[in-house]
Amino acid sequence: MIAVQTGLYIGAASDLADGQELARTGITHILTVDSEEPKLPGPFQTKFVYALDEESADLLSCLDGCVQFICEAMDLPSSAVLVHCHAGRSRSATVITAFLMKSSRLTLSDAYTKLQLIKSDVKINEGFLNQLALYESMNCEVDMTSPVYKQYRLQKITDKYPELQNVPKDVFAADPATAQAHSNEAVHRCRKCRRTVFRGSSILTHVAGSGQEAFTHKKTVGPVAHAQDHATQTQCTSYFIEPVQWMERSLLGVLDGQLLCPKCSSKLGSFNWYGDRCSCGRWVTPAFQIHKNRVDEIKHINISALK
Repeated sequence: MIAVQTGLYIGAASDLADGQELARTGITHILTVDSEEPKLPGPFQTKFVYALDEESADLLSCLDGCVQFICEAMDLPSSAVLVHCHAGRSRSATVITAFLMKSSRLTLSDAYTKLQLIKSDVKINEGFLNQLALYESMNCEVDMTSPVYKQYRLQKITDKYPELQNVPKDVFAADPATAQAHSNEAVHRCRKCRRTVFRGSSILTHVAGSGQEAFTHKKTVGPVAHAQDHATQTQCTSYFIEPVQWMERSLLGVLDGQLLCPKCSSKLGSFNWYGDRCSCGRWVTPAFQIHKNRVDEIKHINISALK
């Protein structure tokens, strides 16, 4: 058990065996991030987060709750909190790093370096580091409406539900054709039958890929044609979106397939739970893509503002 700062300690499961040492250190709160909830030797305020030390495990969704638990403990007089996992190297270090990022306004790099200087054997696995990078991109607050978080959560679906059955209902965005409209939000309609198929907030943006260079299987072309292709291929010709309720019957239990308009059955795009490449060259996982030439964007205009 090592002090990170006043009132905050990082440790391992073995540190729980000595109740007298915990009391001597002044520990009043214990946050466990492990695969088993421990039997504690005394009366402590506790929080247990189930997580395996695997790159595919989801800690990002729990970070806000963990950081809040630590902050509330440290705000109390004469209190101290111990954050631990089994070995005190990866899971607990991930939570402590997130706390340092948020409470001290540190970058991921600075927070992680600071923790490594305090506890030299800390080694956060690559999956958790990627989750901390997403946490940083959301300004150290898990925003479930953020395209970044939505894409992350969708990526976890195939790990948790490999058969793609019993996928949580809240993964699917509300069907804009049946749900109450958001007055100022753009929607996209099937170009053939005008049925509304998704909202603007369902679009999951991505950084543009390398264009033609990503399509290595294609034949080499001359320099002029290559320049033209590069300009074309770096443009995204599809919208990549979160799945919408009308897609549910087509998506569950199926790895990939076509996305058809729920009203007129015209082809709108395709899906692949394990990913697909955008025309810009970026690989997107999972991929629910609607071709831009199959839908029209409808923007709402505030008439009163034009008067």
